[in-house]
Amino acid sequence: MSQQNQETIPINYKVKQLADMAGVSSDVVRYYTRISLLEPKQEKLNGYKLYNTHDLHRLRFIRCAKNLGYSLSEIAEILIHSSSGKSPCLMVRDIVEKRIVENRKKLQELEQLQDRMEEAVKKWSDLPDKLPNGNSVCHLIESFGEL
Repeated sequence: MSQQNQETIPINYKVKQLADMAGVSSDVVRYYTRISLLEPKQEKLNGYKLYNTHDLHRLRFIRCAKNLGYSLSEIAEILIHSSSGKSPCLMVRDIVEKRIVENRKKLQELEQLQDRMEEAVKKWSDLPDKLPNGNSVCHLIESFGEL
């Protein structure tokens, strides 16, 4: 058989084989199949789902996109856009640019939270432990509102 003929023959993989080749768990493959990010054929005799090299490339794409911070719903949109023959690149750029702004805001909020927590620990080091009473749950947290 020539090299060209071998490339046109679809190779079918079961869930575990596909998962191993992509470096993910079988559960990930099953989940992506359940939410239609992967669409395997089903073997008629035993009902096994069979994946091909297209599914392997798609799974690797999904993992790469997840690594860049895209949500599964965003990845689904990108895949749909691409499958329709249109370039998803504009959408991909827009999502990342918005995500960068969101992440910077979250980082600032986390830095502020970290500062508050450090301030609380410093203040609490001088306060004794107390039992809750009818008006107080935890005087440490309640004292922090007084800062």
